[in-house]
Formats: sequence, structure tokens, C-alpha cells
Amino acid sequence: MTNTLVVALAYDGLCTFEFGVAVEIFGLARPEMGDDWYRFAVAGIEQGELRATGGIRFAVDGGLELLEQAGTIIIPGWRGADAPVPPDLCAALIAAHNRGARLLTICSGVFVLAAAGLLDNQRATTHWRYTDLLQQRYPNIQVTPDVLYIDNGSVLTSAGSAAGIDLCLHLVRRDYGSAAANSVARRLVVPPHRDGGQAQFIEQAVPVAYESHRLGPLFDYLHANLAGLHSVASMAKFVGMSPRTFLRRFEAATGTTPAKWLLAARLARCRDLLENSSASVEKIAELTGFGSAATLRHHFRKQLATSPAAWRKIFTSTGE
Repeated sequence: MTNTLVVALAYDGLCTFEFGVAVEIFGLARPEMGDDWYRFAVAGIEQGELRATGGIRFAVDGGLELLEQAGTIIIPGWRGADAPVPPDLCAALIAAHNRGARLLTICSGVFVLAAAGLLDNQRATTHWRYTDLLQQRYPNIQVTPDVLYIDNGSVLTSAGSAAGIDLCLHLVRRDYGSAAANSVARRLVVPPHRDGGQAQFIEQAVPVAYESHRLGPLFDYLHANLAGLHSVASMAKFVGMSPRTFLRRFEAATGTTPAKWLLAARLARCRDLLENSSASVEKIAELTGFGSAATLRHHFRKQLATSPAAWRKIFTSTGE
């Protein structure tokens, strides 16, 4: 990065949790990360003292002029999906984006970028409660409801509030590598990367304790044997269910199908091997059940919009 200044927006009615995520990840001093770690500032979009959820009142470091200096701008939620976005804020964000600043939203903050027209013809996500409204209101946006976050390069959006942690850690990973992201995650006592999408959080992860007892060993087995061939029939047999019952209860437990779950798990293992080993793409494809490098590249590009070689180049100093 050439510009390490992260500026978080503040507004009257600020979403406290989302703002706290930005402060925790980008605003704390981390001497163990060296002198090139992020710098942090808060820009108020309105004059005077601002209020935040929970009765908090606070001052800021400056106004919208701070956006002119920022390398990364964070929009930590918004005061409501129906709340108007000030024209001067839209203009400042557009100018910053045109200048090369990255824009990151958490949860309902996506409506700010949408109002500014900065998501037109791009993929974006938000909390599952807002995805239908976002799509109806802004039909030019390719709303993707079943992911935790989307990285379009200079514009990044996340799902519900806690998914903001996932996205911010992803950005740390992109900027400083997986070791730095893992270190920050350990400080937060959260996983450095969560697999799957937000569909799994709409209902209970496992609706009945009995199902947790039966499906848990299957998940452990699949993680340990990603290179193997796993059919619906073989997985159903493993847990002692009929294929039909297994499919129904697997979706209820995870919010997705066995095939999609396996694909996500295999891609997660691929990312880990690309970042932390010198294994060739061919070898990684073999270890993770894709069979061939061509198949791995196909799924990698389709799901992550990049290639294994490009991913390795971003997060390590080695190439494919």
C-alpha cells in the first residue's frame, strides 16, 4: 500500500458495533506490526457533536475533507435503509473513489455506496434482511445474498454486522498477508476466515441437538478427507440416514447443499495451501479433491474471480 490512512465515517445515529469493528481492526496501535501499519481517523459527515447507538456522544477528527487524504474509507452501517444519503457525502465518496481510494461497507452501509452510484453493474452484498430491498431499489446492482463479503478490488461490501469482521480481516490479509491477519484474528479471538455464506446464519446452525451429534462427525470426516470422492449416498450412509432425509437435514443444518459445502471447504483448503506452502497447483488440486489443475482453476475463478496463481502472488512472495 502507498496510502495506509483508513478513515471511518461517523454520522448522527452511528451504528456502534460496526464502527467498533473498524476501530478494533484498523484503529488500535499494533507495534508488533511495524511502522507501516494502518493510520486511522474518523470523519464526521455532520457538524458538531454526534450521537451513536447506546447513548454515546463523541467528537471526530475532522469532516469530509479527510476523505481527500484516505487510502481506505469505511462506511460502518447506515442510520436506516430508508434514510437519505447527503449529496455532499455522495460527491466526496465519488471523488475519493476516482482518486483511487478503496471503499468498504459493513451491513447497511451498502446503501450509501448504492446512493452514490458506486455499485452500479457490480456485485454487492448486505445483511440478508436488506438484500431484496437493495435489489428492488437499485436494479443495476448484482446483489448476491448468500455470501459474507464481496471484494471488487476498490469497492468491498459485507453482509451483517459480524461479517464486517470477516471483510476487514480479509483486507488486512490482502494488504499485509495471512500471518498479519491471523495475528489480528488471534487478538480478537475470532477465526481468521469463516467459510460459507450468511444463509447458514438465517436459522439455527443445527436445529436439533441430535442432528449436531450425527452431522458433526461427518463434517470432521469430510475436512480430513477432502481429496476423496463423496456422494450424497456415501455421506447419507455415514450418518445413517436415507439420502432424501440427509439432504433435507444437511440443508437445515448448514443453509446449503452438500455439493456447495464441499466446494467451499475445498476452496478454503486451496487458499490455505496457496498461502502457506510451495506445492504446485497440480498437487493442490490432487490434495483437495479437484483432481486436476484445470478443474481447480475453473472453480477458483468462478467462485473467487481470480486464479490460484494470482491469489498466491497477492498473499505470498512465490508464484505458481
